[in-house]
Amino acid sequence: MKSTLKKLMLTTAVIASPLMASAEAHGDDLTYVLISHAPDSDSWWNTVKNGVALAAEQMDVTVEYRNPPTGDLGDMARIIDQAAASNPDGIITTLADFDVLSGPIRAAVDQGVDVIIMNSGSPEQAAEVGALMYVGQPEYDAGFAAGQRAERDGIESFLCVNHYISSPASTERCQGFADGLGVDLGNQMIDSGQDPSEVKNRVLAYLSANPETDAVLTLGPTSADPTILALEENGMAGDIYFGTFDLGEEIVNGLKSGVINWGIDQQPFLQAYLPVVVLANYDRYGVLPGNNINSGPGFVTEDALAKVEEFAGEFR
Repeated sequence: MKSTLKKLMLTTAVIASPLMASAEAHGDDLTYVLISHAPDSDSWWNTVKNGVALAAEQMDVTVEYRNPPTGDLGDMARIIDQAAASNPDGIITTLADFDVLSGPIRAAVDQGVDVIIMNSGSPEQAAEVGALMYVGQPEYDAGFAAGQRAERDGIESFLCVNHYISSPASTERCQGFADGLGVDLGNQMIDSGQDPSEVKNRVLAYLSANPETDAVLTLGPTSADPTILALEENGMAGDIYFGTFDLGEEIVNGLKSGVINWGIDQQPFLQAYLPVVVLANYDRYGVLPGNNINSGPGFVTEDALAKVEEFAGEFR
């Protein structure tokens, strides 16, 4: 299958090559900067980087990926300022915390830099800071849809394992899930941290103290992978209802084995790929989609894993 994909990409490149000269005539040397809130340790963002790389190659532009190494949002705000000062043709950025990041983003827009918000934030927040559009998964809505699904499956209580509690978008996922269930979030959300052993131990401690918990919700591989190990250790793997945001190798394995009931795919590849394409066409031809683009939520279950498994961690 991968060889087929490579042949398709090569064929596309050959077909597109006569058009590239025309594209370059309308916008040579376009440079964009994609800024995420992700720490270096979060492997989920490798898919974003793959989307950036492919879009840059296909659109014949330069895209730099920047992020705060530890995930500190204050550092991210400074990175946005620095990126704007370099006068790129456009900035693609996450909006993980409106209070911290909206000022630097507005300043970039006021400077004349085109901005697209991706991954976190919302269409409303993107409009408020003056961005061209939003490409991503509205996090509260995704959590709410997940909660409604769990409620239909008979779930009444849960543990939300929040590995990035400093990001309001992460809390929105947990709050949306609680609201979809029709219950208070209360103390059902824990700050697990990002160290795998700490995540595992905190999940074990919560479930030991709250043995009647119906379900576990994790927010991505950083919290899902150690939670799988915790459930294997306490004997609850496959017995407790388990949903997660995002995909990864261990999440796919959990879906196959029945330990995880469903994963929510927000399609991070598209979140990075589409903004680059949009900006390049906007700079070259002045064309812009009339609406924001919701890349999720999409529920992935054991029944539909073939394509996901093949490209998990790469394009999915």
